[in-house]
Amino acid sequence: MSLKNAYLAEIMETVIKRNPAEPEFHQAVKEVLESFEPLVDRHPEFVKAGIFERIVEPERFIMFRVPWVDDNGKVQVNRGFRVQFNSAIGPYKGGLRFHPSVYAGIIKFLGFEQTFKNSLTGLPIGGAKGGSDFDPKGKSDAEVMRFCQSFMTELYRHIGPDTDVPAGDIGVGGREIGFMYGQYKRIKNDFTGVLTGKGLTYGGSLVRTEATGYGLCYFTEEMLNAQGKSFKDSTVVISGSGNVAIYATEKAHQLGAKVVALSDSNGYIYDPEGINLDTVKQIKEVERKRIKEYVNYHPHAEYHEGCSGIWNIKCDIALPCATQNELDGEAAKTLVANGCIAVAEGANMPSTPEAVEVFLSKGVLFGPAKAANAGGVATSALEMCQNSMRYSWTFEEVDAKLKDIMVNIYKNASAAAKEYGHEGNLVVGANIAGFLKVANSMLAQGIAY
Repeated sequence: MSLKNAYLAEIMETVIKRNPAEPEFHQAVKEVLESFEPLVDRHPEFVKAGIFERIVEPERFIMFRVPWVDDNGKVQVNRGFRVQFNSAIGPYKGGLRFHPSVYAGIIKFLGFEQTFKNSLTGLPIGGAKGGSDFDPKGKSDAEVMRFCQSFMTELYRHIGPDTDVPAGDIGVGGREIGFMYGQYKRIKNDFTGVLTGKGLTYGGSLVRTEATGYGLCYFTEEMLNAQGKSFKDSTVVISGSGNVAIYATEKAHQLGAKVVALSDSNGYIYDPEGINLDTVKQIKEVERKRIKEYVNYHPHAEYHEGCSGIWNIKCDIALPCATQNELDGEAAKTLVANGCIAVAEGANMPSTPEAVEVFLSKGVLFGPAKAANAGGVATSALEMCQNSMRYSWTFEEVDAKLKDIMVNIYKNASAAAKEYGHEGNLVVGANIAGFLKVANSMLAQGIAY
């Protein structure tokens, strides 16, 4: 797809000029603007109020220095980021990513996507994202703690329970959230729901750990059901082996599927008998080791160097849950040739534009990230609700709310696609459904927002 509308094409040119050398952000904006072409003529009020120009520009972008001391007594310096992209429908909400690849363009792309994803949940939360180029891998707990405390010593100025509520993302799990929350509380002398993904003993929510993976499968099951299909008796390939991949595997198993492959940045494992999830949890959550250790527990399984080869495995359903642009056009063609009927994104923008075009043109059911992986932020918002009430729901209560949210996201995206002349195209449907709520709120609040 390409931008045919001259007005939207001009906006895209401005985005590229204002944000040079940020290809991930350019890619995300272009994909969304392509979906907006049916909106321009039907909503002249958005054009008049500059909504399209404003939606691609963050309200605030913060970059800061993060000095910390390693275990050898040496001072290290990293960069910290927070983009507060849009608060039209509620306080900023979005994860923090600690990974060497983090830079301004990654943070902007994630914050932009988060705006629409959060809107799709139906909950009153705006879009944000943040993080650092700090790599927690190979660091001691003490080093991670010192980094997190330094990071929060600056970030605390910009967040709050009714302003901006960060959560975790790649490289930021319960350990990191705990260290950051402790520092925030120490500085502010407030016990508030300023971070989500907290431990259960200090304000966390049940199902939060499982939420993105579970939500991905709830969305995918609804997408399949609409075509008379389901997870039952299907073969599934899932990339990644972190939190999202682990709990997508768990829920897929519960729904009657057999997951046969997982990966990390070094390579992938293939277990034709079905992935043993207890082993994966032991390796990744307890030992914090690489996925190749799996074959030491299960010698019949195979380990292959190079994570991209995972898409050569024959499957009915593919769930990319690792990182952006991990599934390219050639991989998409291979999946189609091998009979894959559905792809849903557990990571943020894991499919390249070429891959998405292949899936849509070949009639593969495709669930885009901003819809399919919204379960994590939805449950984070439910954690905020519980914190505000000083109350905790049961696992079953939160899980039921999560499932309802994911089912509604599918229905709303599907309905929007049909209404605007792109029936079956959930990329267009999710973008439009997410945008309209934000756009109407911006319109109502005047040009200050």
